[in-house]
Amino acid sequence: MVRFNLDGLEVFFPYPRIYLEQHQYMRSLKQALDAGGHCLLEMPTGTGKTVSLLSLITSYQYANPSAGKLVYCTRTVPEMNSVMEELGTVLAYRSQELLKDAENSRVPGDIENGSVRANPNGSSVSPNRKRPRRVYSAKKDKPHMGPIVDGRGAGGSGILALCLSSRRNMCIHERVMTESDREAVDSACRDMTATWVLEAAQKNPGSIETCSYFDNFQAAGESTSMPSGVYDLEELQKWGKQRNWCPYFLTRQAINHANILVYNYQYMLDPKVAKMVSKELESETIVVFDEAHNIDSVCIEALSVTINDRGLEQATRSLGRLSSEVSRLKASDSQRLQQEYQNLVNGLIDQGLLDAPANDAALGSNVLNPDVVNEAVPGNIRRAEHFIGFMKKVVEHLKARLRSVTGPNGGVRSETPLAFLHRMTNGTSLEAKPLRFAYSRLSSLLRTLQVSNLDDFNALTDIADFATLLATYSEGIAKFAIVMEPNGSAIPGAIDPVIQLACLDSSLAIAPLFKRFGSVIITSGTLSPIDLYPKLLQFEPCVSESLSMSTFRPCIRPLVITRGSDQLSVSTRYEDRGDMGVIRNYGAMLVELCGVIPDGVVAFFTSYSYMESLISEWDALGILRELTKSKLVFIETKDVVETTLALDNFRRACDCGRGAVFLSVARGKVSEGINFDRHYGRAVVMFGVPFQYTLSHVLRARLEYLQTHYQIREQDYLNFDALRQASQCVGRVIRSKTDYGLMIFADSRYNRYDKRSKLPKWILQFMNDSHLNLSTDMAISHVKQFLRLMGQPIDQEALQSVLLSLEDVERLNPAPVRRTEAAGEGGAMIVEPTN
Repeated sequence: MVRFNLDGLEVFFPYPRIYLEQHQYMRSLKQALDAGGHCLLEMPTGTGKTVSLLSLITSYQYANPSAGKLVYCTRTVPEMNSVMEELGTVLAYRSQELLKDAENSRVPGDIENGSVRANPNGSSVSPNRKRPRRVYSAKKDKPHMGPIVDGRGAGGSGILALCLSSRRNMCIHERVMTESDREAVDSACRDMTATWVLEAAQKNPGSIETCSYFDNFQAAGESTSMPSGVYDLEELQKWGKQRNWCPYFLTRQAINHANILVYNYQYMLDPKVAKMVSKELESETIVVFDEAHNIDSVCIEALSVTINDRGLEQATRSLGRLSSEVSRLKASDSQRLQQEYQNLVNGLIDQGLLDAPANDAALGSNVLNPDVVNEAVPGNIRRAEHFIGFMKKVVEHLKARLRSVTGPNGGVRSETPLAFLHRMTNGTSLEAKPLRFAYSRLSSLLRTLQVSNLDDFNALTDIADFATLLATYSEGIAKFAIVMEPNGSAIPGAIDPVIQLACLDSSLAIAPLFKRFGSVIITSGTLSPIDLYPKLLQFEPCVSESLSMSTFRPCIRPLVITRGSDQLSVSTRYEDRGDMGVIRNYGAMLVELCGVIPDGVVAFFTSYSYMESLISEWDALGILRELTKSKLVFIETKDVVETTLALDNFRRACDCGRGAVFLSVARGKVSEGINFDRHYGRAVVMFGVPFQYTLSHVLRARLEYLQTHYQIREQDYLNFDALRQASQCVGRVIRSKTDYGLMIFADSRYNRYDKRSKLPKWILQFMNDSHLNLSTDMAISHVKQFLRLMGQPIDQEALQSVLLSLEDVERLNPAPVRRTEAAGEGGAMIVEPTN
């Protein structure tokens, strides 16, 4: 275990040795935290980025009690659990070290009387640091997860670390857990926890089923606090079952008391979710976006809405259902509608539309907080029946616009929000101002009508969201585009006209975070070229760095194959991809590679359609039959269950020695979240350059926006986006220092300097001139030579050479230079360094 001083900060690192890049990474991170600014950091995959982040930031929080929470944003639930496990390791080690300090400095009455403790090096602890009286001893076999009630709690300082997810991942109610999908779980939960359900159950006990866990949680009231500890999803469920409290609502309540939060990107970037979860975080909060190479795309998706014919028809049915409910309520309980009307007269904030109870079926608008209208709802949509009529006109107008693009004089049309809004107001006689309140007014109506199953109204909420965004962001620079296409379906031959409200500016969603929080850390293994992110996200990082990989052997072998064995150039560019020579060479290349590479091979294609066409042609040419002689073949599909089953069988084939090849797609689920470490991925083959579909009208609109407003050239952005996706794919192959793998770029365009120079620094350091412009047979020779070299026993002395001991770390952190001051001639101050 390493406990060292880093530029004046005592860092608790829970492993015996540390990599050079980890030390560099933590130093850059500390510089950003000290400066109170944002940072961009690229660190090689498989070199301990997560533990470096957690060790540095938790140590910084411990040394600086005024530092705010750590909010760690991940993409998937497995990543979330992995972070919590690593955090448990870090805090258990720190607790152990603080216990040793307490024992070493213990004299009669010292701890109880609050005397100053001493570190092993003899220096006293800073007086502003909390002094632990009694610290628990961490388990040696595994990180201590769950509640820590001994001494001063987790980490020796009473830390509370929580992860937050959806009801589906946190619910412990037996009946709700049997539901198949997220929407069904949410609906079943609301049916038992909504305010009006609880009120009805109190009036007539036993008449309505409620959730006993939620009832107990509410009954406990102020006592529903959580003890210090590290709670992943499993531990939260265990704790909830022990106390008979709902873990989902318990965690939502405990957010304000937690020191560390781990949750999905959407909880921070999507305004609909962020308003419910992240609105009360203090400005001192440290926000981390891990694996953030696609963060600009996540920001754009959070503020974009797509509407099709099917959704409009469903919205029409939903409005009819609401109209019937309003008529029924008028006859049975008109006072409730009158009360809602009065609330709407008072304004959105006063009537609580923006702060609905956590257990009620509340909708959150996509409009960002600074743009929320803080005034009374316009009079012409205050009454429920008037609002329903208003929304019917909006739906009918959208239907008419869709018919116009599918008719004989139709075609793709693109408009600015202002032009679209102008046509809507002229065509329907509606005013623009009420449109800005459409989403909030719908939320109020659904609550008044006591609707718990919001999923039945998804299409209507999308249209209300569309109207609100359209009216809110129609003025000024057009940061959105309205694109109407006669066929937005990916299925050949299917006709599915769509209207897309596409956000063009990725900085729109993340800008409030940069303004609100002192330090936002964006990090990943594939951020290159790193200089484009400040332009895309419109912020100024105080630290921006891309780190190399320290290595004791050339564990990565990137190869650029530009030709087949017949010397015919291979590429997936549009004019070449259908050439039979290219198809045959790609197939022969994969067969030859699988013939010499043991265990697992992963191949990535540029799109599902291209992968399917290649597999079809390979089957006709007999290439698949040849491929199965050396390895079993598994294929990624758009179905998550099928892909998960294929991955499981792929690993089983690798474990039993049969070997397997997994055919996957860049930008797919496998390329983003699945690691192929050790024998599961001895090689990754990237067939082609994964450019976006450049004929997409939404993409064209965004490229034009970037060129006009941020001076980012079209080709620069397309190259940047394609190469970061390629880097993400090939980066799946290496996950540790002792691991090794081949990265094969099978396209002649990778041989161009302007393409390959955009690969991460840690890949380029292994790419020699001899690895470029290869034919298939030359590449096979390189593969054999590399595998022969990697097949030798690991030189343990060489391995230790890239691991820094405590003494090595101390040498990297020289003692600060002391300075003496003296008065010079004329009263000038002379400052001289002394040793």
